[in-house]
Amino acid sequence: MGGVGVCPTPILSYPRMRYIPNTDKDRQEMLKKIGVQSVEELFSDIPESIRLKRKLNLPAALSEKELIEELKALSALNTPVEEYISFLGAGAYYHFIPSLINHLVSRSEFYTAYTPYQPEISQGTLQVIFEYQTLICQLTGMEVANASMYDGSTGLAEAVLMAHRINERPEVILSTGVHPEYRTVLKTYVKHFGITIREVGFTKKGVTDLEACRGLTNPNTSAVVVQYPNFFGCIEDLAKVSRIAKEVGALFIVVVTEPIALGILKAPGDFGADIVLGEGQSMGNPLNFGGPYVGFFAVRQEYLRKMPGRLAGETTDLEGKRGYVLTLSTREQHIRREKATSNICTNEALCALINTIYLCTLGKQGIRELALQNLQKAHYARKTLGQLKGYKLLFDAPVFNEFVIRTPRPLPEINQILLENKIIGGLDLSRFYPELTNCMLVCVTENHSKGHIDKLVEVLKKLTLTP
Repeated sequence: MGGVGVCPTPILSYPRMRYIPNTDKDRQEMLKKIGVQSVEELFSDIPESIRLKRKLNLPAALSEKELIEELKALSALNTPVEEYISFLGAGAYYHFIPSLINHLVSRSEFYTAYTPYQPEISQGTLQVIFEYQTLICQLTGMEVANASMYDGSTGLAEAVLMAHRINERPEVILSTGVHPEYRTVLKTYVKHFGITIREVGFTKKGVTDLEACRGLTNPNTSAVVVQYPNFFGCIEDLAKVSRIAKEVGALFIVVVTEPIALGILKAPGDFGADIVLGEGQSMGNPLNFGGPYVGFFAVRQEYLRKMPGRLAGETTDLEGKRGYVLTLSTREQHIRREKATSNICTNEALCALINTIYLCTLGKQGIRELALQNLQKAHYARKTLGQLKGYKLLFDAPVFNEFVIRTPRPLPEINQILLENKIIGGLDLSRFYPELTNCMLVCVTENHSKGHIDKLVEVLKKLTLTP
């Protein structure tokens, strides 16, 4: 199936797979209806130079029993994170997930093949989406939220494109305190839109250099983007960044990769943010090798019609009963095609459902308590590690559940020794910031006990005593 359209052999000569019911006659009728002679014509835009000239290198077919055994053997090569003490964060966080979430999301009513365009048969899904939007608004302090994005990184790209649609300005000021992979995705998205990305660095405190930021802003600035807390775990001064953006009439965009922090931090909307987006993985979704994840996206009311993605709205039926529908659909590509505001073809509905159940399960006080546990445990680890001989806390700005520490020995060597002690160490920041050699980004969540933290300290302490 993966080679269809790129192999020189005519597709109609391929053996039909039993789960595709179309006969040769069916295919010929469909081709005639759309006015082409062969399936290959549908792929005529693909240059010959990049077409595959051979069959796909796939192993021989297996029986169902053999395939299950093969997959089990492959899965056995993985080590569950539960078997280690993990201090790795950087945009993917290991939080406790209440068991009732899996029980509820596994109900057949929540499994759907596609978008709930037909409200008559989709009230449950639509209501969940509506509740999700409401919860995201409450969490971010914004007025309108969409029905979710692919993930946080593409959410950032869509936010910048949205800002460009609003004010048609060509420049964006982007803090290097924003997740490096988010920044890479953003640069890829805007490459052909005539948008220039101007990055602003960070200070010795670990937060965005506000003087440099103000120096870069001008009447061509479309938006100013910061992360909260930033990639180093430091809490940005959103009030000051907001003022810098507003002075030149630019939009203020806030990225949130760890939404649990909003359980105790003041909401971005309270600082005048125009667009707040981020990653919802922390809220009930497992790490799962990096996906699927779920991006959240919220804006001020005045920008509603410029916002990407789908919206679920509340209405009444002919009998006056409350109901839910997808609303303002002329924003979408299935209505207006290339003129649509949004080219988002789907959303992460099941992951967003998990977010909804998670937030409702914990409630306002539960989210606050969870955030406090993250804060307190991270600060205990930060203080204890900072007292170790040879280790140095790199930044002194306030942090939430992540912080940076410089190590006295090469970080790859230290992380390897930690692995041997059943500990997954923090992220090596030199991967993204060459100037931060031997600097470890450590994450501590509610899943860490005092014993876990003390074990990390004990192993690292021994490393300073070993030549």
